[in-house]
Amino acid sequence: MKIVIPGGTGQVGGVLQRALVQAGHEVVIIGRSSEVRWDGRTLGDWAKAVDGADVVINLAGRSVSCRYTPENLKEMMRSRVESARVVGEAIQKAARPPKVWLQMSTATIYAHRFDGPNDEATGIIGGEEKDVPEYWAYSVDIAKNWEAELNQADTPHTRKVALRAAMVMSPDRGGVFDYLSWLARLGLGGAVDGGRQYVSWIHDEDFVRAIALLIREPIEGAVNLAAPGPLPQKDFMRELRKAWRVPVGLPATRWMAEIGAFAIRSDTELLLKSRRVVPGRLTEAGFEFRYRDWGEAAQNLAERRR
Repeated sequence: MKIVIPGGTGQVGGVLQRALVQAGHEVVIIGRSSEVRWDGRTLGDWAKAVDGADVVINLAGRSVSCRYTPENLKEMMRSRVESARVVGEAIQKAARPPKVWLQMSTATIYAHRFDGPNDEATGIIGGEEKDVPEYWAYSVDIAKNWEAELNQADTPHTRKVALRAAMVMSPDRGGVFDYLSWLARLGLGGAVDGGRQYVSWIHDEDFVRAIALLIREPIEGAVNLAAPGPLPQKDFMRELRKAWRVPVGLPATRWMAEIGAFAIRSDTELLLKSRRVVPGRLTEAGFEFRYRDWGEAAQNLAERRR
């Protein structure tokens, strides 16, 4: 197949490109610094790559690894909404539109909760939680508007799927596993603010296999890309430390997490929001995870990184 990946220059794009090329597919990356260039908001010559493609996987959007200032939050919203809109326009205008459009979304769309898991059918969409920072609601609005562009696009010949992805864990440098492993190996990988908040994740091999299933099977709408075993942050980091053979990890209070996040130009929402997300629709489709247990996944990733 010919598979076009707008915004495919980041970690997740790299994971997909390697796997898809190895499987024998033609992969075209569209980005500001790739061979096929775009600005993420207007139609141009890049749209020719979409015409005649079999699949489009849109990953475009400003990285969440930054301080959540008003300016950065607005840029997150703009970059996601406008790129989804213009990809929809390119598909609509194509003489030979792709059969499938997989649009990146996020598990952050679900509410901050501890009491039960969020699947696609019964999960609680966030935005009105109590006792959380006000700007967390804006992150949920970004996800809602992102998916709205997908749903509103007039592409009758193209099946559409919103990828509500948890953290994709791969051994690549600069990814979330790399960052968390750095903390763990420094002895800083303990519980944050008590560590009760849930962490949702998916191993890179399962992420790729799930994408292949969504290309192959007639599934539409929102799909959670997350392993079936989300776990509290304190347990998540304990298993990660075990994978790196680090016996202890210093805990951090909320204010300590704020200082640390400021120092590395990130935001505490990534550490403190409880994302308890499970893969309802993938499970219904018969998808079998190779890595259901985080401890086993962390061992595999650490071995590949060494």
